[in-house]
Amino acid sequence: FSPQNLDDDTVSGLNWITENNAQHSLSQTTKTTRKPYCGYMQQTLSKREQAEQESLLAAIQWPKPPDGKIAFAQSTDPTHSDFVIVKPSRFFKVGDQLEVLVRMKDFQGKPKQYGGDYLQARIHSPVLKAGAAGRIVDCHNGLYKVFFTLLWPGEVKVSVSLVHPSEAIQVLLRLREERPDRVYFKSSFKSGRYSETTECNVCLPGGLPVCNFTDLYTGEPWFCYKPRKLSCASRISHAKGGYLKGLLTQEESLFFQSDVNIKRPILSSGPDSVIVKPKAFTDSSSMDRAEDPTASPSGYYYEDQWRSRTHWIHNFNKSDDITECLQGKVIHLFGDSTIRQWFEYLTAFVPDLVEFNLGSPKNVGPFMSVDLKHNILLKFRCHGPPIRFSTVFSSELRYIANELDSIVGGRNTVIAITIWSHFSTFPLEVYIRRLRNIRRAVVQLLDRSPKTAIVIRTANVQELGPEVSLFNSDWYSFQLDSVMRKMFSGIAVHFVDAWEMSVAHYLPHNLHPNEIIVKNQIDAFLSYVCPLQT
Repeated sequence: FSPQNLDDDTVSGLNWITENNAQHSLSQTTKTTRKPYCGYMQQTLSKREQAEQESLLAAIQWPKPPDGKIAFAQSTDPTHSDFVIVKPSRFFKVGDQLEVLVRMKDFQGKPKQYGGDYLQARIHSPVLKAGAAGRIVDCHNGLYKVFFTLLWPGEVKVSVSLVHPSEAIQVLLRLREERPDRVYFKSSFKSGRYSETTECNVCLPGGLPVCNFTDLYTGEPWFCYKPRKLSCASRISHAKGGYLKGLLTQEESLFFQSDVNIKRPILSSGPDSVIVKPKAFTDSSSMDRAEDPTASPSGYYYEDQWRSRTHWIHNFNKSDDITECLQGKVIHLFGDSTIRQWFEYLTAFVPDLVEFNLGSPKNVGPFMSVDLKHNILLKFRCHGPPIRFSTVFSSELRYIANELDSIVGGRNTVIAITIWSHFSTFPLEVYIRRLRNIRRAVVQLLDRSPKTAIVIRTANVQELGPEVSLFNSDWYSFQLDSVMRKMFSGIAVHFVDAWEMSVAHYLPHNLHPNEIIVKNQIDAFLSYVCPLQT
């Protein structure tokens, strides 16, 4: 059954968070107390975990517009807004900073007085197939500064886009806290010939009996409504149920219009490019190497090849190079479809790496490719729920932390993880808990086998429309990604910055980036696994 046909009485039980984050389970209509099954609300955190969670949430706090409803006409209009390059005609050389000032206006052309708009920006030279992301600073008064590091010579063009106005972000915030049910899931239960399907989620409105599928090892919460006749133990599969419609008021939907205010370019009121001169030869050749992993930008494209500023990237252009690098190794890929792309790329590109048919559902997995000649084993497995895949068998529904606990590790073990997209519809506490479990398993694995290579692939940007924005906006992904980077900083893992690699590229944004971008991700990944002997 789907949430659309719940009676009003039950639906009010969905508003299970109030301003002060207290549990809110009093039903408006009947005044009966209902207990929602919300796994993350009953978390018992240690003092340390609580402190970390509070500091993470504080670090990604987003500026709010002034109180009260803001009419569409007073919301940010990318067409009226503009940007200027600060001192565009000054002498620029490679390595210099470029500063851009963005000035926001509303639909009546009036300057905005507050911040909170979500922007993306890049510099690029189309002829050179070069590009890099910019760092955006919100001045909280309708002005934004964007900082770029100029990393190659030539004519360098600036592009800025408004992903969402601040007024839309407030809607996304409300949905994240109040409507985590906006993507719902289902499970099938089966005994003999008889089967039933019920709805599942991290959190279910109370009032009906539930099956508690909370993981015994990690404590990760998951619930399904109990089937009428079958036992909870008869669950055979998990799948995505669907996406709720009608989440916005008429007024709110105006903030989400494809050709008006979702990912629209903001144009320059003056020159939009600068000329960059090469560095003098006397300077050291390592000019573009910043040792800091939080360096901005973390890298840049040049001739369609990603150059990291934190480590040397070797281009694995021949399949033999990959075979040589991976010989004798087991590679575990854990996560969503964006890391399944790595499995698909490597299997297609390396002739001796042959997929072994496990009879798994298409696009879901688990998948396995084998190269017997060079003793290479490549595996992909999806992360545990919530996951919006078509059908995952219950026996294959596994949490990354538990999988890591069962890996011996060592110098011939390679692990790559990505986990973000399927968490965008939930309050951040759900994601923080998941990463805390994965991080514990990673730290333990590195403790027993320090030579294990562990790589985390970050989130990436994607194409957005009015629908997708409510479930999978880049703004949600950006918040999750910021949390992930903070939680894994200081741990001996490597990052493949898929975020900047998707922002800096000239191709249109796509949840599943184009093959040339995937190839660059793989080059970065394998350069960690097989660093060049320098």
